[in-house]
This record gives sequence, C-alpha cells and structure tokens, in this order.
Amino acid sequence: MSPASVIGGFLGSPTIHTALVVGGFVALVTGIVGVFTIVRGQSFAGHALADLGAVGGSGAFLIGISQVWGFIGAGVLAALLMELIGVRRLQGRDVSTGIVFGFGLGLTALFLYWSTTVGGSSNAAVSVLFGSLFVIAHDVIPLVVGLSVVALALVAATYRWLLMESLDHGLAAARGVPVRITGIVFLVALALAVELSSLTIGAILSTALLIGPAATALLLTRRFGTAVLVSAALAVLSTWAGCFVSFESYSWAGHDGNWPVSFCIVAIILVVYLAIRVGVAVRRHRMWKPARVGSVRGSSRSQDTEEVLP
Repeated sequence: MSPASVIGGFLGSPTIHTALVVGGFVALVTGIVGVFTIVRGQSFAGHALADLGAVGGSGAFLIGISQVWGFIGAGVLAALLMELIGVRRLQGRDVSTGIVFGFGLGLTALFLYWSTTVGGSSNAAVSVLFGSLFVIAHDVIPLVVGLSVVALALVAATYRWLLMESLDHGLAAARGVPVRITGIVFLVALALAVELSSLTIGAILSTALLIGPAATALLLTRRFGTAVLVSAALAVLSTWAGCFVSFESYSWAGHDGNWPVSFCIVAIILVVYLAIRVGVAVRRHRMWKPARVGSVRGSSRSQDTEEVLP
C-alpha cells in the first residue's frame, strides 16, 4: 500500500477523528501543565491525583454515568483536599501517604469488581486503568474540549503568578503574589489535566503524558516559555503518532488485533525522551571536551546557563 492510501485510510475513520480531537486537546493541556508540574516539584501530586481520580472513574462505571465526570469530580476534590492539608506535608509523610493512596487503589479495585459482577461490565478495568482513545464516544468531545479550555484558562489567567511562584516561592510572596490562591488554581488545573489524561490513556499511564513531554522539553531548553510550547507540541505529536501506530499495527500484528493505543503513546514518549537525553549528553560531552584540554578556555558560556530556569 502506498503512503497516501495508508494515511487516507487512517484519516478516513470516524473513530480516528474523535481520537485525534480528544487526544490532541488533552495532550495540549498536559504538555503545558506538565512543565509547571516539574518546575514546581509537584510530580508527586500528579501521580496522587491519578490514583485518587481512578476511584471516581471506577465509581462512575459502577453507577452508570460518564467516566469524565467521575475522573474530574474525584480529581478536583482530591486537589482541594491536598491543598487544604498541604502538598509538601503530604510528600513528607511517606508512610501515611502511601497507605491513603494505597487504599484509594484498593477502593478502585472494589468498584471495578462490582462493575464486573453486579453491573456486568467486562471492560471496566481496562477502560479505567489503561484507557483507550479508540473507544471514546463522539458526544464526549464538547465536554473534553470545554474542560481543556477551562484548564488552559486557569493557567493563562495566573501565568505570571505561577511563573514567579514556581521559580522562587519566597520572592513571589515578598512581591505580593497571592501564593495560596496560585497554588489552589494550579492544583485544580493539574487535576483537570491528569483526569483528562486518565480518560484517554488510563489512570495508571496518565502521568507519563503529563511528565514525559515536559521533561523532554526541559532537556532541550531552559527558557520557561519555550519549554511550555515545546512540551505541548511533543505531547500532541506523540499522541497523534501513537494513534497512527496503533491503527496501523493491525497490519503487522498478525491480524490478532491492534496494539493498545495507550501503550503506543507512552512508548513513543519514552523513545523520544531517551533519544533527546542521549543527544543532549553527547552534545554536552563534545562541548566540554575541548575545555578540558584548554583549547577554548575563557570561551562564552553555553546557552543553557543563561536561561531563566535554574
């Protein structure tokens, strides 16, 4: 088959249209929010929100409502509770925190068990834990787009505060930035990003879409604004590429079915991250090798040391 016919077959499927729209918006949100998450040192919070959001997603399956509302409701509630308790305090309490989040996963398992035995749903566990862009209904698009816009609006409205508070909490407070409000707004935006990601690639894999593209972008540049744009682009392209690989995998998987789209997306994110990391390491080695023998002593500093991020 020619490349044109392959792409035509891919883009001609209504299921793919839904997957590309939903996946694109969700990836855009996670790519942007992910940079703030890493810089603020709140990757833990993202993982915790994914675990607790799964309780809502599985509960929604059990009572027969849209998973979107289950994920979002549980995620936003968990974010507000985390802000009330204090994210840093939670991070410092490894044992108790692990027990609470472990109980959340246990509750998810119970809800999924009930969904299977009582509700008669055979795919509840796969849908909640691993997700699939190819089974999302077309009528979910407006809701996903609307929630994505809300998350992006929260970040845009507090961008300056978030940037300052992320880089230097003490300085931001001294300059009159409402750090408590900023923290709450960001956690709500983070909850929306994580739970939308849980809807598309599952609760277990959602942090990969949140952290992977952002971590890759921060390897490429230390300018905050540039990192946000690069992360968003990488997240969207990885998601779309994962959809394409999963769709086409039917051709080489022995006609036993397609590879899971969630796996394909996460695998592409990992491959891109490792490739960039190796490339950056090689580049730095080549830059510093002449300096060691004194051939370029006193030369200009590398661009990375002149950027915004520490």
